[in-house]
Amino acid sequence: MGSYLLKRLGQSVLTVFLTISTVFVLIRLAPGDPAAAYAGPLATTEDLARIRAAFGLDRSVVEQYLLFLKGILTGDLGTSYSFRSPALDVVLERLPFTITLALAAILITTVVAVPLGVWMARRADTTRELGANVVTIAGQSMPDFWSGIMLLTVFAVLVPVLPASGFATWGGLVLPAVTVAILQIALISRLVRSEMAKNLTAPYLTVARSRGVSERALVWRYAMTNSSIPVVTALGTRFASMLNGVVVVEVVFAWPGVGSLVVRALETRDYPLIQATVLVTAALAVTVQLLVDLAYPLLDPRVRLGKKVSA
Repeated sequence: MGSYLLKRLGQSVLTVFLTISTVFVLIRLAPGDPAAAYAGPLATTEDLARIRAAFGLDRSVVEQYLLFLKGILTGDLGTSYSFRSPALDVVLERLPFTITLALAAILITTVVAVPLGVWMARRADTTRELGANVVTIAGQSMPDFWSGIMLLTVFAVLVPVLPASGFATWGGLVLPAVTVAILQIALISRLVRSEMAKNLTAPYLTVARSRGVSERALVWRYAMTNSSIPVVTALGTRFASMLNGVVVVEVVFAWPGVGSLVVRALETRDYPLIQATVLVTAALAVTVQLLVDLAYPLLDPRVRLGKKVSA
């Protein structure tokens, strides 16, 4: 386990390094001048030159990259152009809102999608299962912005029972969390249905049933346990993607998370803020994936050091 953990940690660090290095290059290849975005349309050539010197943009890309790597090691990711504060502090200030939204969405997804997928598997190839399939496909097909706007129209305008935007109260979390969860529920429930359908017809379940094991135990103790690894992997992957910022949903609901922060950073060509956001969210995402991998032996005792041994 120790060697496997070290290997996975090394892979995680390499993933974050490659991700942030790629973003560093891509944002500098993108059109636009951070100095011009910062100075405004009335800036003179002298103003732009002074701003570039102040931000270090007059240096070569290689020099900027080496300074950036040094900043990662020292915890100094530069000063945000638009907020005029340390970029890392700006990101960490917004991060709890994104984590809260992601946790709420993944909780809703788990509570709804897992029982729904089990229900669909137990009624496979029936009319009711077909109807549930149609609903999940519809949920999978709806864009986040459309779902969010529809929920806003119904629950914040026509029947104003929930806040339309922001996070002034916990009620403001409901609409964005449900919006994010709609797509995840559709994806996860179909995965649970597929895995459970295979396990419910497996020979070991027939043997257990012949021994008088209750139907509830057959479904949740036997079939669900053997379906847990792909389901937990999918939930972990979706949660990690949410931590990267659900940009569209955060913009629709004016949610003060890292997703909306990235939009502002891109609009203003705020290099330090973009880099700090990507670094923090990438580190969180690979950490979640690492924790999911380490949970495999708890879900299936046959799993050891990344390998699954036949019983």
